[in-house]
Amino acid sequence: MTFPVVIIGTGLAGYNLAREFRKLDGDTPLLLITADDGRSYSKPMLSTGFAKHKDADDLCMAEPGVMAEQLKAEIRTHTRISGIDPGHKRLWIGEEAIEYRDLVLAWGAQTVQVPIDGDGVERVFPINDLEDYARFRAAAAGKQRVLILGAGLIGCEFANDMRLGGFEVDVVAPCEQVMPTLLHPAAAASVQAGLEGLGVRFHLGPVLTRLQQAGEGLEAHLSDGQVIACDLVVSAIGLRPRTDLAAAAGLQINRGVVVDRQLRTSHNNIFALGDCAEVDGINLLYVMPLMACARALAQTLAGNPTLVSYGPMPITVKTPACPLVVSPPPVGREGNWQVEGQGSDLKVLCHAADGQLLGYALTGSAVMEKLALNRQLPALMA
Repeated sequence: MTFPVVIIGTGLAGYNLAREFRKLDGDTPLLLITADDGRSYSKPMLSTGFAKHKDADDLCMAEPGVMAEQLKAEIRTHTRISGIDPGHKRLWIGEEAIEYRDLVLAWGAQTVQVPIDGDGVERVFPINDLEDYARFRAAAAGKQRVLILGAGLIGCEFANDMRLGGFEVDVVAPCEQVMPTLLHPAAAASVQAGLEGLGVRFHLGPVLTRLQQAGEGLEAHLSDGQVIACDLVVSAIGLRPRTDLAAAAGLQINRGVVVDRQLRTSHNNIFALGDCAEVDGINLLYVMPLMACARALAQTLAGNPTLVSYGPMPITVKTPACPLVVSPPPVGREGNWQVEGQGSDLKVLCHAADGQLLGYALTGSAVMEKLALNRQLPALMA
């Protein structure tokens, strides 16, 4: 009997790995297991839906039955794994045991939650998958005022999208600038100015301490004494790789599930990719590295062991109020930043002492230079 390759997760990581694997191997049984409804969609599109007036059904690219047929796979939806037994190469769904040839963890990351006092906390919505998006769309029908917690990449994308979708938008975050872990202050100021020009209001520094119902709406009480009237709250504080089940199974965990450059965990027949994986010390929650991992891991699962490589990995941020592309310097590489341009059109470059371009942030019309600059960047993982 041939045991299946089992993939846990049907997001971009799980489905793209399955597609790449089926290009190489059309016969090995393939089983995908997901806790959600298994619809195929592109997660980056969740922060463009309001401007395009698209509901969750509009963002769905294929139902799970269609995906199962395309992939010659079994797909089990609304199914949660209760445990993994690496020694016997099996996993558990309640009392049911499923044996596998190889197991792939592609279950992504979960939203970071912070405690908030008050009787309005049930109107705080994370938007981390298509079902989250559907719940928020339903709650937002007929509403006008949205408070976004978090001024990182996702918070800024949602602010731009929801403002274009007709909402009044306030952003609250305990930082001095937008995207503090990603952007040079000059680029951050340019993006913030673009969003403010669209009508987004920023409250940087304080935190939300209490969310209270007030008639039909809500009152958001901030730590600096401000009170903001709103109807709904979107939590975009950040993501944390899902590691609990892997840790319980005895797999090595750090920031994410630790894997080598073949995407192999500390157990020989278990692999991980996507947002949950820490690849050779690097955990990148973006699409480009995910796709590189899917191609490499498909080769390994098909019998051709392959190391994943990361070239330059620029990130295009969906803030049309101020277009932005950023390629942070590799971890551990220090350099000097130089700001060129003015207004919303900035080229912010990071060079090493020897003149090597290490990273950049481009805003406004300067994003047109990304292809030329990408050719000068070092690989993140050669």
